[in-house]
Amino acid sequence: MPCFRSRVLTPIEPAGPARILSPLSETSVPADPLELFRAWFARAREAVEEPEAMTLATADAAGRPSARMVLLRGVDARGFAFFTSYESRKGQELDANPRAALVLYWRPLQRQVRIEGTVARVPAAESDAYFDTRPEGSRLSAAASPQSTVIASRDVLEQRVRELAKVAAHGPIARPPHWGGYRVHPETIEFWQMRADRLHDRVRYRSLPDGGWVIERLAP
Repeated sequence: MPCFRSRVLTPIEPAGPARILSPLSETSVPADPLELFRAWFARAREAVEEPEAMTLATADAAGRPSARMVLLRGVDARGFAFFTSYESRKGQELDANPRAALVLYWRPLQRQVRIEGTVARVPAAESDAYFDTRPEGSRLSAAASPQSTVIASRDVLEQRVRELAKVAAHGPIARPPHWGGYRVHPETIEFWQMRADRLHDRVRYRSLPDGGWVIERLAP
């Protein structure tokens, strides 16, 4: 019978402008979590290569979870928006169970934001407007890819892109009906700030029926 020995792992030092360890206090944060998020996100733009990258967690009708990385493409009072194929696995899961969790982690800043809430598709006009801002190659890929389905080979995709590119030569590719945006309407937003000795700061905003927020400190 094999014997497994435990070993001491070498600690990983924070990258970038490290060891900030600034306090996060529930008594001094703004009343509106979006105000704090925008401030943190602006700082992340200065320190992180792709601050929009976030984990999106969904679950199917039976509660089986799945997660993947997507890009944050808009934040306002309505929530946090991203775009994808409605026919993808995440799209099918959101149709069956319209709730999701998001995580943005900015390691150089030693900060994390967690968002949980309900999900709905954005209006078609909003999806159209965003689709038109994408590079042509990205529009072709979105139209050509049956996302999350089994395909015979990469050649199948590339051939489909070539066919669509011929069409695009005569005019812009319109947004396909199977592709568009979702918006996560937050019920909770948690801000996490690393502190020394793993005694981290966690401040959670919890939504109220009247549109306000309860601000709470959580134990690390």
